[in-house]
Amino acid sequence: MKKFGLKQKLFAFITLVSITALPLMSVAQTRVEMPKNKYKIQDDVKLGNDGAKEVEKIFPILNDADTARYIERVGARLVANIPQQFRQTAFNYRFKVINASDINAMALPAGPMYVNRGMIEAAKNEGEMAGVMAHEISHVALRHATSNATKQGSIGNQLGMLGMILGGAILGGESGAQLGAMGAMAWMTKYSRSAETNADVLGAQIMAAAGYDPRDLANMFKTIEGERKGGGAPQWMSSHPDPGNRYNNINKEAEMLNVSPEPIKITRDFTRIQAKLRAMPKARTMAEIEKGAQASQNPTSGGKYSTSVAYPSNRVLTYTGDRVQLNYPSNWKVFGSQDDAQFAPVGAYGDQGITRGAMMGIVQRQSGDLNRDSADMVDRMLQGNQYLGRRTNPTASYIGNKRGQMVTLAGRSPITNRTEVVTIYTVQMRTGELFYVATVAPENEMNSYSYAFNNLISSFRFND
Repeated sequence: MKKFGLKQKLFAFITLVSITALPLMSVAQTRVEMPKNKYKIQDDVKLGNDGAKEVEKIFPILNDADTARYIERVGARLVANIPQQFRQTAFNYRFKVINASDINAMALPAGPMYVNRGMIEAAKNEGEMAGVMAHEISHVALRHATSNATKQGSIGNQLGMLGMILGGAILGGESGAQLGAMGAMAWMTKYSRSAETNADVLGAQIMAAAGYDPRDLANMFKTIEGERKGGGAPQWMSSHPDPGNRYNNINKEAEMLNVSPEPIKITRDFTRIQAKLRAMPKARTMAEIEKGAQASQNPTSGGKYSTSVAYPSNRVLTYTGDRVQLNYPSNWKVFGSQDDAQFAPVGAYGDQGITRGAMMGIVQRQSGDLNRDSADMVDRMLQGNQYLGRRTNPTASYIGNKRGQMVTLAGRSPITNRTEVVTIYTVQMRTGELFYVATVAPENEMNSYSYAFNNLISSFRFND
């Protein structure tokens, strides 16, 4: 009986200590709260999935199975230690390596993550690499992309950013979508100071729970600073603005966490993979990759803008695509192919699209409602060309023999430094897709272009 009583007292004592210790542990580490977010989890999923498709069209994914498996293992270890309150069953965390030399990593909403080869090569141990990954995972878990949109008031444009139109001139179609992806990535991975601080804190907590030392995340800032002094391009820091003394803040957080006395540092896998990557031919920078993508994806790339551009010829040529046919001025060049094309005179096209002329394309995966889809198309145009504003409300119009609607935008072009008028015409195809034509010219030249634009729009014939 005495022995049983002793066990009971001992058990009660241990239970009391455990109960009283738990609140102390939860108070010790910094409490991270989910920011306000009025958007659905599926909004994050759509942004991330669409973004991942575009990233992998533009940036070269390293084709090495051993490296891919290693990054997936490290990523899975970190994801398994995301605190329960920040887990989303709809999120699909997956990890790939971009064959680029910059110290960089980015995670898109709902889980797609890309680690630059340069970041792995620069890390002093697996903990430093895992620290950057944990920080990026934290942005995803805290839904920082859509919380940013909540602060800005609307995500309608952001959800369509991957099909947006970029630059100081008009650029559209598949080319615009792929180049627009770069702008979308920049928007989705650029966060506020408070978001960066919270990602550092949660990242440190995830690291500790996964068996890493959060101080390695802090040390990565020192590694990056060394690269900067050595003339390198620490792109991760440029896309993640410094919210203060991050090195000291992370180290302070580490003191409050239960960090393993033997944390994961130099591992056999890390040493092997790092050596393999360093032995490969030198990778291009992300800037070089983007420049190459612009040259290959933008059909008007290489053209030179001019202040003297010939007015449209009265003579016309006929263009035939898969589902459309139209007439255009004979002194305009054609860029693109089939039903995704641009038409512009010499001097009105270049790396940033066209300043005079017309473009057409088909927008996929729409609702099938003309008003809604047209409004979304205009929103994308405005988001990608922020110098433009609405001049008119939508009105009924025609493209050839198809009834649709039109809306006019205007603003001072940073290319011509003149007020630019953009008119967007939209019609619904029988398949439910949205077909659009956008005409553009400086306002003070509209009298010389309006005849050509009217003829072009009225000449459309559809075979859908």
